[in-house]
Amino acid sequence: MAADSVAIAFRNVDKTYDGGRTFAVREVSLEIPAGEFLAVVGTSGSGKTTLLKTINRLVDPSAGSIEVQGQDVQTLNPFQLRRRIGYVFQGIGLFPHLTVAENIAVTPRLVGWQKSDIEKRIDELLDLVQLPREARGRMPSTLSGGQRQRVGVARALAARPNIVLMDEPFGALDPITRDSLAREYRAVHQSLALTTVMITHDMLEAVLLADRIAVMREGEIVEVGTPRDLLNDPKNEYVRELIDVPRRQASEVERLAEARR
Repeated sequence: MAADSVAIAFRNVDKTYDGGRTFAVREVSLEIPAGEFLAVVGTSGSGKTTLLKTINRLVDPSAGSIEVQGQDVQTLNPFQLRRRIGYVFQGIGLFPHLTVAENIAVTPRLVGWQKSDIEKRIDELLDLVQLPREARGRMPSTLSGGQRQRVGVARALAARPNIVLMDEPFGALDPITRDSLAREYRAVHQSLALTTVMITHDMLEAVLLADRIAVMREGEIVEVGTPRDLLNDPKNEYVRELIDVPRRQASEVERLAEARR
């Protein structure tokens, strides 16, 4: 893969705690092409969120290196790096004392955008995430969970990053809102030619949204492949077990539907 086509590269990355005795991430090497939607799947404690946070230096690795658009992140100022990368997470993390517009404007203001450009960008993003422009002046506490998450996505995209990191972004939402927002974000990813890395414990969500899926277990990536690859021919027994869960659920729903006819 050409270097200029790689958005993010992990090279033999470890993250240890307790003086090197406990591995959160172990020997991860992976290249993520520009424009890819990668889902990282694993159970709680598998290391997936730790791995995600090494990209924007919320966590620094104990060994190995991470490159973002060809630059070793350890050579970059972490605050400037984070302003280049959008970040959406389950807790949403909107500033409760700021309006919707002020939340979206945070990063553009930090990087020195003109006020007129910020105002224009706020309107563009409210349209993009399908919120009415009248929401600009509302406080986060007056919004539904789905609306707050839409604002979170808008804020992540505000400074026009090429890379967006998502940590269980839809997990706290009801199923209908979750499905709607996930599909809407996938459309945004396509239209803006983003590189997206999404953490999820939900294999079905990964299969439906991602171009490729990386499965983590006990800090290691045990298999990487397209949804079709993992559905049809998983190489790892743990991955086979994860894939079987949505299959069993779908079969059970179909069986119940047939039984009620």
